[in-house]
Amino acid sequence: MAGKAAAPGTAVLLVTANVGSLFDDPENLQKNWLREFYQALGSFYFLHESLKNIYQFDFKAKKYKKVTGKEIYSDTLESTPMLEKEKFPQDYFPECKWSRKGFIRTRWCIADCAFDLVNIHLFHDASNLVAWETSPSVYSGVRHKALGYVLDRIIDQRFEKVSYFVFGDFNFRLDSKSVVETLCTKTTMQTVRAADSNEVVKLIFRESDNDRKVVLQLEKKLFDYFNQDVFRDNNGTALLEFDKELSVFKDRLYELDISFPPSYPYSEDSSQGEQYMNTRCPAWCDRILMSLSAKELVLKSESEEKVATYDHIGPNVCMGDHKPVFLAFRIAPGAGKRRQQHERILERPPCSRVSNSSS
Repeated sequence: MAGKAAAPGTAVLLVTANVGSLFDDPENLQKNWLREFYQALGSFYFLHESLKNIYQFDFKAKKYKKVTGKEIYSDTLESTPMLEKEKFPQDYFPECKWSRKGFIRTRWCIADCAFDLVNIHLFHDASNLVAWETSPSVYSGVRHKALGYVLDRIIDQRFEKVSYFVFGDFNFRLDSKSVVETLCTKTTMQTVRAADSNEVVKLIFRESDNDRKVVLQLEKKLFDYFNQDVFRDNNGTALLEFDKELSVFKDRLYELDISFPPSYPYSEDSSQGEQYMNTRCPAWCDRILMSLSAKELVLKSESEEKVATYDHIGPNVCMGDHKPVFLAFRIAPGAGKRRQQHERILERPPCSRVSNSSS
């Protein structure tokens, strides 16, 4: 998170980046990144030096503390009072023997506005073949459960409710069955089974004519479609109709319109910055979402148009298998105060007067 004082409001930049793949080829890939991460879920919070009177919430003491200097938390995150960090229960994704999937939450008060920043990492699709079987897929249900867990956790009764931003690698995928049916409408399907177990190991979709040209090959970790342009043309927005996983949270979460191509899975070849790998169906895995009340913190111009930018970073540069995604906006002057004009202002800790009564 970065903030810079500027009229008419306080600038805020939220960036989410899954950097795990950078460590597969550090010599080539890490040249575009700071060498600060090593196989860990983490968050950087940068506050511009021009910002004054910034407070961070102490979850143990249940009060805000003024931010000064530099703080680094690494080895003992679970016991650090300035944040909440949790892994998901093991039974949420039983196929995975060990997982670092979970969330980190911090609470801030900037420009008299209190809000939570929640960094999240949800479960992936373990098999393209399993994801293809049902609509929605079983993996979609797992992510739905995990995201619901996070949202319930950050608005429970332990602390005052404030607006919140949830961002990270949600691993949201396009509805695989619907996508395949759309991309392969005029094909016939060939099923390949393992000789020893009769288990389906590959699906081959061929055109009915045109010399039975192979359109799509699908395996556990293979999604080889013959024409990647469909995912890049007009930023792939024609496929947004299959991006359905967020719809179940439409009464709890808001997202600006997506106008950038799927953020995953890009080639890790440093010379192929625009090319997708053929391991998974491209999807908008990396997102920045917000509570419905957080929308009011985004400054609007007199014409009521949102003064915000929601986009990806490095469209032509290899940055690993995920492209970072960012949201830039300004907090309107007095935005938090306006939310609480109806409340009596008593002697409270800094920023509690601007906390939201609902999320």
